[in-house]
Order: sequence, then structure tokens, then C-alpha cells
Amino acid sequence: MMQESTTNSSFRLAAWKWAAMIILIFVFIAGWIVPLKPGIIKVTPDRAVAGEMIVVDVVGYNSFYLTDTTKLRAWLRLAGDTVIQAHHIQAWDDRNLAASFYIPSVFPVRQEAYPLTLVLDHGSEGTSILPNAIFITPASEQDTAEMKLWFRDKIEHVHEKAGIQYPFRNILSETIRNTYFHVPMWFCMIILFGVSAWYSLQYYRNGDIDFDRRSVAFIKVGLVFGVLGMVTGMLWAKNTWNAYWSWDVKQNMSAISLLIYAALMVMRSSVEDEMQKARLTAGYNMFAFVLLIPLLFIIPRMTDSLHPGNGGNPALGGEDLDNTMRMVFYPAVIGFILLGLWISQLVYRTDKLKGNL
Repeated sequence: MMQESTTNSSFRLAAWKWAAMIILIFVFIAGWIVPLKPGIIKVTPDRAVAGEMIVVDVVGYNSFYLTDTTKLRAWLRLAGDTVIQAHHIQAWDDRNLAASFYIPSVFPVRQEAYPLTLVLDHGSEGTSILPNAIFITPASEQDTAEMKLWFRDKIEHVHEKAGIQYPFRNILSETIRNTYFHVPMWFCMIILFGVSAWYSLQYYRNGDIDFDRRSVAFIKVGLVFGVLGMVTGMLWAKNTWNAYWSWDVKQNMSAISLLIYAALMVMRSSVEDEMQKARLTAGYNMFAFVLLIPLLFIIPRMTDSLHPGNGGNPALGGEDLDNTMRMVFYPAVIGFILLGLWISQLVYRTDKLKGNL
């Protein structure tokens, strides 16, 4: 009976490790294989004058315009139902088409320039949108009657492409897949540092050196995930912001956070006495985790930032994640956290064996 109980206990302990592996395999497969929805990469020209006929050349992404050209529709939208519908569309191939619009000489509101969003709709490929695709300069002469004539259209009965696809986000394009790796790694780092701080607190309460070993193991693995998060973020920034490091406030605060924990490990290595080393590590570690909260979650929200979730820029909302992405993103967070806990346990056991030799 005791042997059977031990076997069941071992199986339960191993179950979460198997869960981590299965979740991460799912994340890697779904994260890379699921295609993006059709989108719009570029529009030419991007500027025009009101009161003129313009032909807009459109370059699509993951699009199939020639599937059925009779199902193609296009609008230029100012806001809400204030739209101009294309009166002629010519698809040259699956990724290139031309749409003709007449831009009225007068708009409902008077502005120095009118940013118009391009909306394409296809019966089988769904809808593609490019915000601020064309900027219209007002004409010198305005005709109110003309406004009523050309702004009478509405965007109705748009289509959705069948199947599971990730959203196409301008600028991000295929790099949107990095959401499943870069962001969960930072979640994992924060959890590991939090667990490490808890073990440091337990060391202060009990004085058991084993808690110090556990705390240090979680710091080591947390630093690894933090560096991986930093590297994946820099690669993402190069593709979206055109620079590996743009001195964004979130980048700076993240780097400072990692340096604080790296300094902890340097300080620890400079002390020879085990008890003194454990006491210094515990105090420093709890202080470092307290600093982590304002550095990553408070200061970036107090100033402008390119990162979502900072400087008034929303995070994990409809502009960043849709329901399809959430099906992969949240399992990715859970999977990476479980992986981090697993590796931390292995590091702890390794350090403990070294200490007993």
C-alpha cells in the first residue's frame, strides 16, 4: 500500500511537468503554423487633394484578390459612416489591385488634413483595413451639395474569412507571433522572482539554509528568462521600431531590473561565509522584488511609451489580442511559468548536491 501511495504521489508531481511540455508544444505549433488574416501593406498614393479623382494602388498581404473579383468592394472612411465607396476596382493579381475614388471637395468637418482609412471587403477573403491610408488636403472651393452626394454610402454586410487566423496588424505583420514568446517570458520572470522573494522571507523567519538555496535557484532561472525576454524584445523592436534599442521607458526599466538582480548575484559571489551570504541575499532579494513593481508597472505608465500597456497605450485589449490569439497566449503564459518552475527545481537540486559534496 505504501509503495502504491508513493507511486501515485510521484505521478501527481510529474503531471504538471507533462502539462508544461504539452502546453508548450501546442504553443510552438499553433504560434508558428496558424496563418494571418489578409491585410493591406501599402497604398499609393498616400496623399491627395479634395475634389479630384484618384486611383489607389493597393498591395495586400496573404490576400487572394483574383479568387472572385466580383466580390471586391472598397471604401475610404473618415469616421463612422462617413465613407466614400470606390466606383471601380481592378485586381491585377492576388496581391495587387487598383481602386478608383472621387474625393469630394468638401468634408463634414473643417480640418487642415483628412486622414482616410481604406477598407477592403471580399466575399471569401473577408475584410482588410489600413488606418490613415490616405491624407486628403482640403480644396480651396467647397460645394456643400457635393458632400451630400458623395458621402451617402455606408459600409454594410462585410465578410469574415472562414477558419482560424491571427489578426493582421499593420507594422507588426508576422512578428505578432512573438507575442506568444516575448511576453510570457517576462510573466515567467516576474513569477520566479516573486517565488524567490518568498523563499528569502522564509529564510529570515526560519534560518534554514535550504530556503536560501531555493531562493538563489529561482533567481538564476528568472535571470535567464529575463535575458531571453530582453533579446526577443530587441529583435521585435528592430522589425517594428527599426532599432534594437530605442531607449523606450519600458526597455530602460526592464534593463535596470535585470541589472539589479545581476548585481545581487555578483554581491553573493564576493562573500565567502555561507550564513552572511544567505542573510545578505535574502535582504537584497526582497528589496529587489519590491523595486520590480514600480520599475515594470508604475513608472512606464507615468510617461509616453511605445510599448502596449504604458503611457496610455492599452495592453492585451482588442487592439493587441483577439479571441484567436488568446487561445494561444494564455496557455503560453501558463506553459512558460510551469517550465520556469521546473527548471528552478532542477537548479536547486543541482546546487544542493554540489553543496553536499
